[in-house]
Amino acid sequence: MSGSRRCVFFDRDGVVNASPGEGYVLSPDAFHLNPGIAAALRLLRERDCLAIVVTSQKGVGKGLMTGGTLTNIHDHMRDLLAAEGAAFDAVYAHTGTGGPADFPAKPDPGMILAAAERFAIDLRRSWIIGDADRDIAMGDAAGLAGTIRIRGEKTITVPATHTLENTTEIPGLLRLIL
Repeated sequence: MSGSRRCVFFDRDGVVNASPGEGYVLSPDAFHLNPGIAAALRLLRERDCLAIVVTSQKGVGKGLMTGGTLTNIHDHMRDLLAAEGAAFDAVYAHTGTGGPADFPAKPDPGMILAAAERFAIDLRRSWIIGDADRDIAMGDAAGLAGTIRIRGEKTITVPATHTLENTTEIPGLLRLIL
């Protein structure tokens, strides 16, 4: 099903919030919003473009946190963004629990395809922002218009359409491509 709305999909850890390194964000207090994200979300709203988080949170499946804790972390994220006049339209997460509500792991495009169906998103006019090869590969597998990588500590083997040094550059690039 092809929709008509544009969307920018955001990976969470390393893009929306400061990367926890090799571990996981396990509590709301450990979630720190990255600079430039609220400004990017406000710009997307002005351009009538959806903004959706697609995130891998295997810490739930590994028993490092509960699904309720993950919900609390996302509620904290929403509160931080609301204080800056910004918001995401939805959050999709792979938790590694294997349950019927769990989405497949990246780079499988399942989270993006589910969002596209729910929100009538035109994937050919949509983008993804990530910091890992699996994010970029997921966007490619979903047939998105393009991919944006935030350069971090991770090794790069999958090329992105655009590569940025940090999240403060996101609003400027979005102004150019949307």
